[in-house]
Amino acid sequence: MKLTLKNLANEIHDEHDAYLLLEELRWHGTPVCAHCGHGKAYFLAPKNGTARGTGVKKADGKRTQSVRRVWKCAKCRKQFSVLTGTIFHGTKVSLRTWLMVMVQMSAAKNGISSREVERMHGVTPETAWYMLHRLRESMKRDPLAGLLSGTIVADETFIGGKPKNRHQQGRSRPGSNRGRVPKTAVLSLVNTTTGEVRSRVLPTVTGDNLKNAITDQVDKPASKLHTDGFKPYRQVGKEFEDHQWVDHEHHEYVRKDGVTTNQAEGYFSQLKRSIDGTHHHVSTMHLGRYLAEFDYRYSTRKLSDSARLERMIDQSAGRRLSYKPLTDHD
Repeated sequence: MKLTLKNLANEIHDEHDAYLLLEELRWHGTPVCAHCGHGKAYFLAPKNGTARGTGVKKADGKRTQSVRRVWKCAKCRKQFSVLTGTIFHGTKVSLRTWLMVMVQMSAAKNGISSREVERMHGVTPETAWYMLHRLRESMKRDPLAGLLSGTIVADETFIGGKPKNRHQQGRSRPGSNRGRVPKTAVLSLVNTTTGEVRSRVLPTVTGDNLKNAITDQVDKPASKLHTDGFKPYRQVGKEFEDHQWVDHEHHEYVRKDGVTTNQAEGYFSQLKRSIDGTHHHVSTMHLGRYLAEFDYRYSTRKLSDSARLERMIDQSAGRRLSYKPLTDHD
């Protein structure tokens, strides 16, 4: 089934249908234990054939009913469902709503705001915000992903509003970068061969910070670096197979040999339009999560919306995210 809002509305009539679809997308017909990874499990059918009681009691003393499909591992004998240990773990939002929001988030080029989710799906603002951050968690790059190699375009930009719109205490924050107003610095690395982008928030744009961020992500001896003429890039560029740059100060943007930073500039253009037009404001605390979202959509831009959504579901396991880390400002 092509994963569109129309198809979901026509095919997913209740939670039972939503569970069946998510099981197919995650397990492809073979349930995998969320506790030990064993590939053989038994379905535990509810006694009444439709729903099972939960641990929550109602005012009349009866337990609430859940349509959650429960499986039992043949090896470790523990029970689990398709939600166990994933970003959906413990959710009280209907799985049908989750699937609808996932379709919107994976297909919308500019992203979707929590206020839109609140209005469209009838959830609270806090729930909508929490849902989207859990989905961003599934969009994060795999920590074990290898280093970038090939031709790498590196560039930095600054995210934030105009100084006149800042609170008084935020207008004189130290550490302005490259003569700009003090904003949050973001470095992006674009692999021109694979089309993958990796972005990172920087405390300040210095030679050491740029070098450390690039070293963490790039196999330098096996790569070529393309940048603008910003001098701190030249030091780390010596560790690459080759380093070429364009001189923006003299209005050079694309050289005859193809050296340019336009790939990164194009990514920044989309990123800023989306933040300004969809989210309006993104805090520095959570900016890294938003970067993971936009990195994911940019890196998978050649996939269909359905394939992008299926990859999100594949990456949802082992990424359970509780509410406290998102709101703990300490």
